[in-house]
Amino acid sequence: MRIAELAGKRVAVWGFGREGRAAIRAIRAQLPQQPLALYCGEAEAGAARELDAALTVYAHEPDAVALSAYDVVVKSPGISIYKPAVTTAQAQGTVFTSGTALWFAEHPDARVVAVTGTKGKSTTTALVAHLARALGVRTALAGNIGLPMLELQGQAADLWAIELSSFQTGEAGPLELGVVTSLYEEHLDWHGSRERYVADKLKLADAARTLLVNATQAALLERVQRHPRLLRFGHDAGWHVADGHIRRGTQAVFPLARMAAPGEHNALNACAALAALADLGMDALAAAPALATFRPLPHRLQPLGAHDGIEWINDSISTTPQATLAALDSLAGREVTVIVGGHDRGLDWSVFVAAVKDRSGLRIVAQGANGPRIAQALRQAKTELPLGEAESFDEAVEMARIVTPQGGVVLLSPGAPSFDQFKDYAERGRHFAELAGFDGAAIAGIEGLGVA
Repeated sequence: MRIAELAGKRVAVWGFGREGRAAIRAIRAQLPQQPLALYCGEAEAGAARELDAALTVYAHEPDAVALSAYDVVVKSPGISIYKPAVTTAQAQGTVFTSGTALWFAEHPDARVVAVTGTKGKSTTTALVAHLARALGVRTALAGNIGLPMLELQGQAADLWAIELSSFQTGEAGPLELGVVTSLYEEHLDWHGSRERYVADKLKLADAARTLLVNATQAALLERVQRHPRLLRFGHDAGWHVADGHIRRGTQAVFPLARMAAPGEHNALNACAALAALADLGMDALAAAPALATFRPLPHRLQPLGAHDGIEWINDSISTTPQATLAALDSLAGREVTVIVGGHDRGLDWSVFVAAVKDRSGLRIVAQGANGPRIAQALRQAKTELPLGEAESFDEAVEMARIVTPQGGVVLLSPGAPSFDQFKDYAERGRHFAELAGFDGAAIAGIEGLGVA
């Protein structure tokens, strides 16, 4: 559905985050007289009226009856399409769309590489843009990474590098290339089940002319093996990591020691980006040296510095146990205290427990809503790891400071969302930095968003 098709219809926007605001502006730009309703939080109502005085603002969540009164509802990504109010309104004929869907409808001829994955999608998307720009390609970096595509309405780019969450993958297309970096269990509260999460995530494959996936994940490969044009990264014949280098087949292309983004998982993200450029017909070998100048994204294994002989690393973006394991792997051989726990989505921590229970040099501080459950799983495994439980995030950071030896690392890699105590992972990361003695406000945003 294009924006022009909203003319004359009863239209509501649901959500006043950045996506919702971008949708309102984009609709107004094309349809200045279009009546628009907005459903938002009570604290957002004043700002909404300032943005657009013609809006009819409802400062509450709509129920099924309210939603059924509209022909079209432009929904923000965080609102589950499986909510009973949504499914009931759909049955009554209400069409639900989004800023993502509107942008793709407005740009059917755009050259798009869209990246999704449980982990690695933001870094991989940013790497695609960084490497393409190093080759002189005018590239847009947008999407779930922090810039709604509708904010770039009217701007032109030769390549669009777009990150999509599992909330958005079913709304995308057509795509020249879709990339899936990884697939684990996540967002069960939005999707309702693991199977539905996987199915929604892999809707990207339906929209992609070519699909590029992580060959190190057998379960992912099995799910997409029937795609008519399937490419892989992370295997010996293509772009992969081995013997301290990023390699293309047997050719050593780039030494891991020169990677600005630490960890073998980030090297695998770089493989995905290089494979993507190669499929798009670009010179990936010529682009590879630019990996040395790629600035790691904030809150993703972000080194904050050292205080009193202890190094502090902010990996607040970590919202799954697998992400925490990847962070620990990047610090192999170091004395590490990791702070885990947060909002409890019921994820299984048994793989994490099995991987760390005999690890030397590791201390764990569990906190947050699921902290007791993580601690219980570790105790049931009869691990001898030093384990502490904290009632609050602040207490967890102080406990980690006390138990970490000189020369060691305090790592915030929670493996869980932040919603039990913070607005989002960025607020959690900034607060961690401040508790560690650094300037939380100095944690930069993501470089390169927009068109360049």
